[in-house]
Amino acid sequence: MNRIFPRFAALVLLAISLGTVVVYATFSALFGDPVEEIARRQATGQIFLLEQYIDQAPADQWLARLNKVREVSEATFELVPLPAALAALPAAKRARLNQGAIVIDTGTASFYRRVDLAGARYIGSGDDVIHAQGLPIDIGQALAMEAIRFGVIALFLLVPIGWWSRRHWRELQALSRVADDFGRGDLTARAAPRATSSVAPLAGRINDMAGRIALLLETRKHLLHSVSHELRTPIARLEFALELLRHRHGAADPALEQRVLAMESDVGELKTLVDELLDLTRLDHAGAMSRRRFALAPMLRGCAPSAALHYDASIAPDLGELDGDERLLARALNNLLGNAVKYAAARVTLRAARDDDNAGAVVIVVEDDGPGVPADARGKVFDPFVRLARAQDEAVGGYGLGLSIALKAVRLHRGDIAVDDSPLGGARFTIRLPA
Repeated sequence: MNRIFPRFAALVLLAISLGTVVVYATFSALFGDPVEEIARRQATGQIFLLEQYIDQAPADQWLARLNKVREVSEATFELVPLPAALAALPAAKRARLNQGAIVIDTGTASFYRRVDLAGARYIGSGDDVIHAQGLPIDIGQALAMEAIRFGVIALFLLVPIGWWSRRHWRELQALSRVADDFGRGDLTARAAPRATSSVAPLAGRINDMAGRIALLLETRKHLLHSVSHELRTPIARLEFALELLRHRHGAADPALEQRVLAMESDVGELKTLVDELLDLTRLDHAGAMSRRRFALAPMLRGCAPSAALHYDASIAPDLGELDGDERLLARALNNLLGNAVKYAAARVTLRAARDDDNAGAVVIVVEDDGPGVPADARGKVFDPFVRLARAQDEAVGGYGLGLSIALKAVRLHRGDIAVDDSPLGGARFTIRLPA
């Protein structure tokens, strides 16, 4: 849907309306009420009879000519006392009537004018007002013409605006799709607008930014991959040297045996870190997945924490099948369960069901009763090597790669992970996979 056009249309219509009001107010201040002027033009014939025929008669024939006009005119000309005429008019028009001007009353399609100011027409004429009624005044027609003019102007403005905003919106949508593709990991996604497009400068800057980001990410991937591979050789040498040291001197020297065991533990941790780094770099490419259809429920039932604590699993039987890498998704879930076990006090739960309110998406929830994740740190815990500066995090160890690997694995299946507070008191990790 083009969201730009309704806003432009509302702005244009508002501007035209305000302009009409300003023009009306300006004309009224400078030249008098335009509506009254229209009514005056429509009553030109009756005003002409009054000014050029009746008023031109000698004083002793003025009433006779007024009666002749009454006989032939469709309008009615009546003489009313000045106080009655003043009472029928709004305050703004009374001064003009007192000055002898013709005052139009558009509401009753009539006009008022004093017979004269000096009482020269007949005895008492200075206190009488001639009231012409039934005049051919149709303000509705004039307003309809103004409305048609308003509509035509609005149409001629809105049609080109609609055409332009539609093209502009489509170009913005294309930029949005490029940004979405790039955010999902397609580092080759680029915008290709027309050279004359209004978003071409923005698209060019987005492409430059995407190119620099892609180069930085590729450099980082190559660095991690190369370093991880290069570290395997010295680690293997250390393992071999420690094994030789144990066989030659460990049995005769218990203290040396203890040192060798400690060093082997450190080398094992280093080897685990290198393996996780290699897994992380492999997951940066969708090609790391071996896709095939597999049943979700059996895979989830096969995932369970190894620690001895209270573990509850509630897995709906109607989860169906998923097209993806079963081993990779199981690795992600085991990482979440392992993370929950590290921090849980005594309880970890796993729940999986379909969300019928969200197109049947599969929702997998892992909860624990540990200390939880602070709200200000929830956006960072999925970043590589990020660990919270808490005593619990120092105690459980790890390298801060498990959650990052889990997030990448889930996103390769077009899903996502979110973390919030659990009713158990700890953290709740929620995986959403599309139907």
